[in-house]
Order: sequence, then structure tokens, then C-alpha cells
Amino acid sequence: MEEAQEQSSIIKGSEAKEMMSPGIFQGDLQSDAPCLRQYTWWLQVAVYTILTLAGQTVGVLLGRLYFDKGGNSEWMATLVQNIGFPVLLPFLLSSPSKTRNQETGIVRPSFVVLASTYTFLGLCLAGESLLYSLGLKYLPVSTFSLINASQLAFNALFAYFLNSQKLTPFIINSLVLLTLSSVVLVIQDDSEDSNKTSNNKYTAGVICTIAASALYSFMLSVTQLIIQKILKKETFRLIIDLTIYKSLVATVAITIGIFVSGEWKSLKSEMKEFKLGKVSYIMTLLWTAVSWQVFDLGCNGLIFKVSSLFSNVISVVGLPVAPVLAVVFFHDKVTGAKVLSLLLALWGFISYVYQQYLDDMKAKADRNSTSNEVVEASPVGIK
Repeated sequence: MEEAQEQSSIIKGSEAKEMMSPGIFQGDLQSDAPCLRQYTWWLQVAVYTILTLAGQTVGVLLGRLYFDKGGNSEWMATLVQNIGFPVLLPFLLSSPSKTRNQETGIVRPSFVVLASTYTFLGLCLAGESLLYSLGLKYLPVSTFSLINASQLAFNALFAYFLNSQKLTPFIINSLVLLTLSSVVLVIQDDSEDSNKTSNNKYTAGVICTIAASALYSFMLSVTQLIIQKILKKETFRLIIDLTIYKSLVATVAITIGIFVSGEWKSLKSEMKEFKLGKVSYIMTLLWTAVSWQVFDLGCNGLIFKVSSLFSNVISVVGLPVAPVLAVVFFHDKVTGAKVLSLLLALWGFISYVYQQYLDDMKAKADRNSTSNEVVEASPVGIK
């Protein structure tokens, strides 16, 4: 009996050694690591998505509130879209300056290159913000938001040439539908929207909104290109730097515009005549500035984690939110053209999301196949 127990213990010990062999652990770690990275990635994407949607919705509604209650300065409405960057300074100070790329020996771009990059992006942001403010001033929130769907079509075009984005049938279908959703609103010249202001102002609002969408889409694709080719970093610090410095450049450019245009002279009287009072005037501008910085932070994060096109798609997701809230708070009219435009925009978005789902399933299948090959190739024990 004792000899049998001894042999049994020896066999169990050898089995335990086989189970604890480095090959087994290595295979387990290799199979678990991709799953952990995937969950972390989805969590980060979810956070940036929430920031993008929340910032965009609040920013649009507060911007419309500013004009509806007596605000009349396009330059001030433009300035508050960028001047809120100081709220991100604590993140800049708390983020480590040493990056993983420095540890791997990647050369950091020179000061001249970085300054030129941030200046270019900042000037693009200033121009886009001004066009955006003009569009929001002359159009109802619902019309303005739905026309903004055209930015996805522009972004796909720029992403194809600048970022080597593949255009699959589902993505092309999405772009066509989103473009049609904007065209439906552009041609509704006899609607009540165009009667609220002059036809010239309505047309100017449509043109400015489309131009802002095109410039914004171009800026997203260029941002992705700069991250890949120039900055070459993979840290949260990159997102903070990018958001703060381009907003700083845009703020300086817009401030110059305020003084050159002479609008600064009328700001004091505008605050006094604001229908909700001086305090509400200041709080409206303050929270508009904060909300657009939140949006910009989330948008840059999505570019960094996924792509410029995906970032733009998430912005389009917020399209149904602003028009619905605009009907509640600003009493915008719900016309047949707006309903049709909204349905086309939603259909286009679903088409794009389905393509993302197919890409994700393909990526999972590739990872599982690679993981199985690694496990089969690893040693099962040491004899």
C-alpha cells in the first residue's frame, strides 16, 4: 500500500509539473492579454464617445440659446468654442512628460515642427468655428444639426486620400444616405425655417454650415495623419497637448478678429440687453466654452484610439439628440423634410455601424486563430 501511494504521489507530482510548465503559462498569458487589451480599449472608446456626444449636444443648445436671447456677436460665439482650454491644464500638469515612445528611442519632433503643426491646426479650428457660428446664427438647431451630417461624407473623402481609409459598400451606402439627408434640408426653400429670416440669411447659413463641415472633416483627417507621421506618441498626454495647443492658437486668432472687426465695443451693451440677465449671459458663455472643450477632448481621443472617420461618425450619432431637445426648449418646427432627413441620417449611421461590427468580428476571428496557433506551438512540459 505504501509503495502504491508513493507511485501515485510521484505521478501526481509529475502531472503538476507539466501543468506548471512555462509553456502552459505563456500560452495562457498570451491568450488572456489580447482580451484584457480589448476590454481596456473598448472602455476608453466608450469614455471618449460619451465626452464627444455630451459636449456636442450641450454646446449646440447653449450656442443657440446665446443667439435666441439677444446675443449677436459671431466672433464671441466663435471665441467660446475654443477659449475653454484652461480647464484641461490640470490634466496637462498631472500627465507624465516621459512617454513610452521616448523609452523606445523614437525621436521627438523639433520645436519648429510642433509649433507649425499646432499653428496650422489652430487656424483651421478658428476658421471652422467662425463658419459654424454663422450657420448656427441663421439656422434653427434641428436644421443646423442635420446639415452637419454632411461632414461624414467629407471626412470619408479626405480619409480615403490622406489616411488610406477603405471604402466598403456599407460605408459608401452610409455616405450617400447622409449626404441625401443634408440635400433634403438644403432644397426646402419654401419651408418655415427660411421664412423666420430672410432667404439670403437662410442660404448663407446653409452654405456656412456645409463649409464648416468640410473644414472640420479635413481637420480630423489631417490630425490623424499628424499623429501617425509626426507626433508618433501613444499616450493620454498627446491628446491633452493636441487639444490645448490648437485651442490656444485658435483663441489668439479669434481674439484678434474680435478687435479688428470692432465687435468688442458692443459686448458690454450686449450683456446688459441679454434677455436672461447678466449672470445668465456669463454662465451661458462659460458653459458653452467648457462643453466644447469636452467635445474636443473626446473627439481627439477617438481619433487617437480608432480613426478620424470613426470620430466623425460618433459626432453624427448625436444628430437625433439636438433636434429633439431643440423642439422641446426652442420650439423648433417639426417639418416633413426634417423627419425624412433624420431617418436618412439614422439609416446611414446604422449602415456604418454595421460595417464596424463586421470589421470587429473579423479582427476577433484573426486574434483567436493566432492565439490557437501559439498555444499549439508552445511546449506542454519538460521531460
